[in-house]
Amino acid sequence: MTITQLKYVLAVAEYQNFTVASEHCFVTQPTLSMQIQKLEDELDIQIFNRNKKPIQLTEIGLKIVEQAKTIVDESNRISDIVHQQKGFIGGEFKIGIIPTVMPTLLPMFLKVFIKKFPKVNLIIEELTTEDIIKKLSDGHIDAAIAATPLENEAIKERVIYYEPFVGFVPEKHRLFQNKNIDPEDLELNDLLLLEDGHCFKASVLNLCSAFKKDTTAHFHLESGSFSTLIKLSKEGLGMTLIPYLNTLDLNEFDQKHLREFNVPAPAREVSLIYHKSQLKMQLIEALKKVIDGVVRGAISFNDVKIISPIKNKKGA
Repeated sequence: MTITQLKYVLAVAEYQNFTVASEHCFVTQPTLSMQIQKLEDELDIQIFNRNKKPIQLTEIGLKIVEQAKTIVDESNRISDIVHQQKGFIGGEFKIGIIPTVMPTLLPMFLKVFIKKFPKVNLIIEELTTEDIIKKLSDGHIDAAIAATPLENEAIKERVIYYEPFVGFVPEKHRLFQNKNIDPEDLELNDLLLLEDGHCFKASVLNLCSAFKKDTTAHFHLESGSFSTLIKLSKEGLGMTLIPYLNTLDLNEFDQKHLREFNVPAPAREVSLIYHKSQLKMQLIEALKKVIDGVVRGAISFNDVKIISPIKNKKGA
């Protein structure tokens, strides 16, 4: 039995296909199949039911996969322990970033981080919060940047900034003449929202729920990006809420449509998060230090009210 064989088993269990698993393991399909067959022969059991489409784990296979995850994770941590002891900042570092943070934060820190730590192979993936939690738990990513708090005991959270919500209000909207707005002013029937799956949408719904708004109201339009929501708002289809950092790149004309909330402004907490068993702390500390340095000059709000990104959280 080898670590490599266990990695092949985990790949097939994840992708439910020998060919796809071999591609992700960077080996030929016959090589992967042969090694798994060799392991099954050694153990005198069948890990996979190959007659099923897609391929399924047998009852004993389910138990083996769970143990294999632990063994492979622990074997990977040996290198992490050595690097941490030596203070080495390098190697592969996989991070996930939620879609509503990626476009604004990533350009701010990526070039600085790469220049400062050239020995780090940074692999970045845009993921929803749900996918981030799963991949952190499965060990597929090392850290992530997401809206918090997540109330997950297995996840450590390190706050990097607080980002207020800002209203974007079209000229003929009832709130356009207001210098500032309050959460009580919001009406979901004329509020353009992101599509399901975005934690920022959940935060907006929680904001309205906190002020006893009807969160089951019909949304006549939803979109996947803030830029689209802004364009639709300018067409008079409703107002929208966007994170503060998204307002910095707006042109002078569009900035006239921005309305800040009265203090304490509703805001989201954005954190660097990682699994409690993570050992690549030297890389996490390096990343947080770089991000702290670049966001300090761009965002510095203290008098805010944090709105939870967890769906349907009452009284957030």
